[in-house]
Amino acid sequence: MRLKLARASLIVSLLLPLYFMVAALGVKFGLWSWQTGLMKMIIQLGAPLIGLTLLLGLVAVAVTVFRKPRTGWRMALAGLLVPVLALAYVGQVQSRSARIPPIHDISTDIVNPPVFSPAVMAARQAAGANPVNAMDAPMGSLPAYTAPSFAALAAKTLGQVGHEAYPAVRSLALPMSPDRVAAAAEAEAKAQGWTLTTSNPGGGVIEATAETFWFGFKDDVAIRVRPGASGGSVVDVRSTSRVGLSDIGANAARIEAFLASLKVRAAGG
Repeated sequence: MRLKLARASLIVSLLLPLYFMVAALGVKFGLWSWQTGLMKMIIQLGAPLIGLTLLLGLVAVAVTVFRKPRTGWRMALAGLLVPVLALAYVGQVQSRSARIPPIHDISTDIVNPPVFSPAVMAARQAAGANPVNAMDAPMGSLPAYTAPSFAALAAKTLGQVGHEAYPAVRSLALPMSPDRVAAAAEAEAKAQGWTLTTSNPGGGVIEATAETFWFGFKDDVAIRVRPGASGGSVVDVRSTSRVGLSDIGANAARIEAFLASLKVRAAGG
């Protein structure tokens, strides 16, 4: 009996990550909406499933370790590992989410940010995506942030909130010519695995769509390269999610990684 319990605990724990993978990939391949896959299957149902799997694992460990003959205890401990790691990951995500503002639109330049082309805006509208708000718009004026829980952000602009949360996301000044930097920016966007939607290096404008692996969430990226005031070039990037209120720092991390790689690529080109 205890061996069967240990085996059942291991099987259930191995099925747990498969469930989350199916929930995420189902969104990516259009089997169900992101609200169903993320909000319902993962957030609403995922936590209870992790809890039940953990409970089953604890019972299996207790039965196989603390009662003689100690049969199947290794299997029971292995079955306990997956829900414990899952809980640790959930805790990490929640901790990170609590430290950053619930925004999904980040720009290096908040005074004169890069703008998305009409084609990109049309694609976002067709997909029912988040609105692209002005960086100087007070958070309290945006429909998504009118709840009392966002009162602390109400007086700040969207750009201010982003810059305070991500101080490393700033315009990049490079000594190379705009043509060279723009060509490097286009090459780097491709190297990042993004899909180019606008390619005009000569005009200093590149637009692309970045897609996440698991859910297939799409974020739009606008890259602008202009001559610097004292020569060289200035690069600005804006990255905006199509769905979700908070990106948990994904857009800022994308911009930072892109600019760091661009700096190396432009210098070596």
